[in-house]
Amino acid sequence: MRDTFIKLHLSILLAGFTGLFGKWVSLSEGLLVCYRMLFAAIILFLILWMGKKLQRLSIREMLKIGGTGFLLGLHWVFFYGSIKASNVSVGVVCFSLVGFFTAILEPLINRRRISMRQLGYSLFAVLGILLIFQFDIRYRTGILLGVVSTALAALFTIVNKRVGKQYTSSTMLLYEMSGGFLGLVCLLPVYFYFFSVESIFPSVTDLFYLLALALFCTVFLYLLQIQALKSISAFTVNLSYNLEPVYSILLAMIFFGEAKELSGMFYLGLGLIVCSVLLQTVDVFRRRNI
Repeated sequence: MRDTFIKLHLSILLAGFTGLFGKWVSLSEGLLVCYRMLFAAIILFLILWMGKKLQRLSIREMLKIGGTGFLLGLHWVFFYGSIKASNVSVGVVCFSLVGFFTAILEPLINRRRISMRQLGYSLFAVLGILLIFQFDIRYRTGILLGVVSTALAALFTIVNKRVGKQYTSSTMLLYEMSGGFLGLVCLLPVYFYFFSVESIFPSVTDLFYLLALALFCTVFLYLLQIQALKSISAFTVNLSYNLEPVYSILLAMIFFGEAKELSGMFYLGLGLIVCSVLLQTVDVFRRRNI
């Protein structure tokens, strides 16, 4: 179990960098995610092909995994849309609601009773977000997009756990990235109709950022996450990812100068988010809920 939690928290550390790319890459959120998934699929395909570990699947299996990847792609579109509509801190802090959505959605999908214990842990994170923003509605568009993104992230993790039991982590990720890319490409005409874009091709700088995002914060990150999901519950994974905003906000302060003057309520809110993670982690070790 210790190795599993090490992999999980290493993936969370890598996830802390993902929000920053929403500001670094000048492309719109839809194109950013398309390129991210395309480059990740190519990188992973080359790794598996050279290692002779490429696993062929039936059309039905590819569609099933690809559909899961499409959920992930939609989550990323709303996530980066939230960041571009507000800032990195808003986008990543909204992600702390993922435990709350998982505590509700997972029992509904798996047809079991809602755990009041898990819901209680999640409410710590919800209260933390309210304290951080102090009911501030200046970034209401970014917050709304962030909430939708978080609900999609929770749904993805739940579905991913059910679908991925019989496949290797690398195979899952390859077909998820491929399916997500193809699904989003099909939606691009609709996206372009409602949202104007300055360019559909990345600049040299954007290309560098996109490759780094695909390799380190996509391929490596999700391989670690999928491996963790094979041993621990989706709720534990999602709730542990409440630590992602802590890393992202600190990095955003360093690179973008966000939240230069943090109030005591801000630290109290982050403390409640961290507390929700610690409570769930202790509970997992005590109950051996793996």
